[in-house]
Amino acid sequence: MNDIFSKLVEMTAFNVIGWQTILMWAIAFVLLYLGIRKQYEPLLLVPIGFGVLLANLPGAGLGIVDASLVHTADGSYMNLLEIANEYGIMNFLYYALIKTGLLPPIIFMGVGALTDFGPMLRNLKLSLFGGAAQLGIFSVLIIAILIGFDLREAGSLAIIGGADGPTAIYTTIKLAPHLLGPIAIAAYSYMALVPVIIPMVAKLLMNEKDFGIHMKKMDKLYPPKHEIKHLKTVKIIFPIVMGLAVAVFVPSSAPLVGMLLFGNLVKEIGSSTSRLAEAASGPIMNTATIFLGLTVGATMTAEVFLSPRTLGIIVGGFLAFAISVAGGILAVKVYNMFSKKKINPLVGATGLSAVPMASRVANEMALKYDKSNHILQYCMASNVSGVIGSAVAAGVLISFLG
Repeated sequence: MNDIFSKLVEMTAFNVIGWQTILMWAIAFVLLYLGIRKQYEPLLLVPIGFGVLLANLPGAGLGIVDASLVHTADGSYMNLLEIANEYGIMNFLYYALIKTGLLPPIIFMGVGALTDFGPMLRNLKLSLFGGAAQLGIFSVLIIAILIGFDLREAGSLAIIGGADGPTAIYTTIKLAPHLLGPIAIAAYSYMALVPVIIPMVAKLLMNEKDFGIHMKKMDKLYPPKHEIKHLKTVKIIFPIVMGLAVAVFVPSSAPLVGMLLFGNLVKEIGSSTSRLAEAASGPIMNTATIFLGLTVGATMTAEVFLSPRTLGIIVGGFLAFAISVAGGILAVKVYNMFSKKKINPLVGATGLSAVPMASRVANEMALKYDKSNHILQYCMASNVSGVIGSAVAAGVLISFLG
């Protein structure tokens, strides 16, 4: 009888549950709470949070193992069937879909099919603030190196400032795959907290006069000198020309930007390619998001997450995010010093890549100061340019540090 009870106890995981496991469960529950209850990026935080939970189920073998364990004696990777047999489904998915860099570009294709570059093309001047908002990336790159991260790790940490989860994951896969879990968690968590971070930084750097700049009144006072007559044609030509330009100047960013622009192209062509656009932005993107979230979450085992380096990533990621918002705001304020036609600095705050949440948050802030000051279309000009800007910044980091 004692043997039976002993075997029953051994069958359970109670004897291997420690404080580390319980802490990781708590982190998983926080992510799930933010996604389910608070509705902060639920399509991302729910699968990531559940992936963290799966990775830390004692004895389940669902956590992603260190890359050294999937190498053969000659240094090459085990084939996928061997990985699946030895380490289970999550490792099979991770090494097939994430480690190869497959899913981030596919998600970018879906993002492109959902993106309208019209606001940016109508207000090309505003797209420059999408570049200014990348300040957080290169500022934190230097800071991370100074506090002890090596060049590749610093580049992976800094890209969090681009506020784009797939870009952060793709860059980290190329530069520092051992940090993928903490960086992905930090990137998506801060993206979910855009409604908190943008107002916090904006209130620090802007006064009531800045918040009250009325964009439509400015357009009436200083109407644009040039208008695009054939916007539909321009929106079709743009992804082709931009894709070629990016591929020539920053080839390493082509996988991300190229797929983004392809998705946008099939959307803009219209009815003849509408099924492709619907597939890219619907079932393909949704499937990729599920596997991306679960496998990235599964990299967050207690051994990986509970380390001083992870704390540095969390703090550094927040700093990169905040500096990016500040960079866009300050760039607008400097512009306003030399221009009669003023721009609301909230437009600069949306220069990161968190589309369209950043634009909605900025628009709501402007409406609090003036109920007629709808700045959403102006914010989107800066916001969508930030998508391209962060991907190009990632390509620069990969080229120089990879």
